[in-house]
Amino acid sequence: MVPLKEGLRLAREAGLDLVEVNPGANPPVCKILDYGKFQYEKNKKDKEAKKKQKVIDIKEIRLRPEIGLHDLETKIRGAKEFLAEGNKVKFTIRLRGRQFLHTDRSESLVNQIIELLKDVAVVESEKPISEENREYTIVFSPKKQEEKKDGKRSKDAQRSSEEVQSNR
Repeated sequence: MVPLKEGLRLAREAGLDLVEVNPGANPPVCKILDYGKFQYEKNKKDKEAKKKQKVIDIKEIRLRPEIGLHDLETKIRGAKEFLAEGNKVKFTIRLRGRQFLHTDRSESLVNQIIELLKDVAVVESEKPISEENREYTIVFSPKKQEEKKDGKRSKDAQRSSEEVQSNR
């Protein structure tokens, strides 16, 4: 433990700065270092960490309970593309007027969506219909690709890539 005046004198002699590292400690922790270099290295580490992180977007798909089969298939195809990119998908089923009396239709639609996406996604959260907003919300997140211990792709991933190559 060195007094403040002694620490400032040592820093001045070395041509460096006295930087308070942990002000909450008792006594406060300080270091003698080049503050400009310290800031530069800290910013560099922060940029590297930012590069490595993946930003996950939530893509929303809105539906109505009386959607047609082919329209639903088109929406599911789009959802699968979003999930393949690593994004989350939020399905919102909006009810208007008397549709609120027939919530069983929207619940069957939700079950149908879950069934169609079960091979590529998992249900992250499900919010049932409420009276104030009259909508059913369900969020899907992509399934993790199962990798083998030796770094090879899973059998499903190999099969799908072989099917794509055979179709060419």
